Amino acid sequence: MTTAAKTTNRPLWLSIEEKLLRLDAKGLAGERKEQEIRKIAAELDGDGYNVSRHGGNMLQLRSAMDDMLNAGRPLMKDFNDAVAGFSLEDLGNPYEATTRFLDKLGKTWGKLWLTDRREIVMEKIEKRRLDLLIKKARELSGDEGIRFLIGENVAAGVITAELEITDEKLAEVEALIAREKAERDKVFELLEAVSEKSDEEKVRHLFDNDVSEKLILEIAKISQDAIDSAKKAMEEELAEKQRLAEEEAARKKAEKEGPSLDAIPADEMLEHIESIREIMEFSDVEREIRVMCEQSAIPKALVDIAVSDPDKLDELEKAAEG
Repeated sequence: MTTAAKTTNRPLWLSIEEKLLRLDAKGLAGERKEQEIRKIAAELDGDGYNVSRHGGNMLQLRSAMDDMLNAGRPLMKDFNDAVAGFSLEDLGNPYEATTRFLDKLGKTWGKLWLTDRREIVMEKIEKRRLDLLIKKARELSGDEGIRFLIGENVAAGVITAELEITDEKLAEVEALIAREKAERDKVFELLEAVSEKSDEEKVRHLFDNDVSEKLILEIAKISQDAIDSAKKAMEEELAEKQRLAEEEAARKKAEKEGPSLDAIPADEMLEHIESIREIMEFSDVEREIRVMCEQSAIPKALVDIAVSDPDKLDELEKAAEG
């Protein structure tokens, strides 16, 4: 019975180089070299490649073996060491990093410049960058790791899998980032409207539109001194407005309550007392008495006496009559 060969999507050259990694190039010649070639060819056959019975593929294996022997070491080791040596800062632009990588390794391994191999180099470098991004994200606290990967345009599925979070959590952070972006866009629009104004006027405009001090510093690039100066002026204005409002409230309260007892003219005192007695004949409920007295514009000081000590109204009446 024939066993079906395994299938693979890995390029043959890459699988060959990875097989060569286990070899010691020293003393690998003659029959020993042939033994290793036949052994690797058989392994590659088992991995789904047709090498032993394919002249071109066998030639590719022999060529890779010769390149290794000429270099004195497996070339894939140089490849892996170079990839592992990249820092996140080195990989800001993976395309440029790939070019630098090939410029360096291509001097001893010219075949890396072949199109199919260049693509693998790019994939390895991008994988290195992704691994470093994930490593950094895992070191950040709270939701900062999620935010970091979103900002680096890492795929959603990778973020949820590598940071072990739910789709709902990712959506929550994405929504928060969207709201923050909208807030920043709002700040830019507000600044555009006052672009010709002084820094203090800009700060006032932004504060009036509920922009946080943090965003003013970050986006408007206005100094802390200018912000503090504007805040102080606004606080003073607010305190003055508060004072005036309190004075107006006190005036209206006094106007509503009417004059004090000693400020009520005698003739008006008599009229008010008469009105109070008529109201008290209609109701003896304090709340109702107060409402009706207020409607009749009777001073509050007199109403307070009527509901607390009605007998005192007689004394006030006599005093007013002279």
